[in-house]
Amino acid sequence: MIRTLVVDDDFRVADLHCAYVDRVPSFHVVGRAHTGGEALQSVGHLQPDLVLLDIYLPDMSGLEVLQRLREDEKTPVDVIAITAARDVDSLRAAMRGGVVHYLIKPFLFSTFEEKLLSYAAARDRITRLARAEQGDVDRIFGALRTARAETLPKGLSDATLELIVAALGRSRSGLPATAVADEAGVSRVTARRYLDHLCQLGRAELTMRYGGPGRPEHRYRLVTSPVS
Repeated sequence: MIRTLVVDDDFRVADLHCAYVDRVPSFHVVGRAHTGGEALQSVGHLQPDLVLLDIYLPDMSGLEVLQRLREDEKTPVDVIAITAARDVDSLRAAMRGGVVHYLIKPFLFSTFEEKLLSYAAARDRITRLARAEQGDVDRIFGALRTARAETLPKGLSDATLELIVAALGRSRSGLPATAVADEAGVSRVTARRYLDHLCQLGRAELTMRYGGPGRPEHRYRLVTSPVS
């Protein structure tokens, strides 16, 4: 599981974000903080994998929290900025601080889920590498670009893409294209087009399952970090 710390000064917003996190496969909330000081203490104590960090905090800026986290080599952690800050200076500072994503409030759950799943896909690819070649790097950074952020190829729609992703998300071991088509209510040919697109983005991967006699079965699964 990807252990996640939620940081937001608004208790109600923090509750909402915690509920969102627990709805995304392979993610789990290990704690929450409402000030910058609490965030730094929680990171040191809980050792989360990911921090969802608000920038507007009562005691210090989330950007200062980010800077302190980067200065502390003992607590390596990934950060997604979730904030109402729309100014370019905040965005630039967050990028320099190495945030994985910058998510502007307010947003829908589907947008939130896409950011987390794309992060999980990139994280999973990195953990499986012993040595990175350029193709590996391209696939990792491709995984961080969510399907919605990409311009869909002609003939594909966001609505159907969400159905395909939802169908894949209901199976940890993966599904053949025919099963995905049945789950999403589309033709097998249509399902294959969307599945191929997700594979190109690094959001899904194609595996081979060898069972009984005959040809091996092709199965697709969403790329997320393995459950631990």
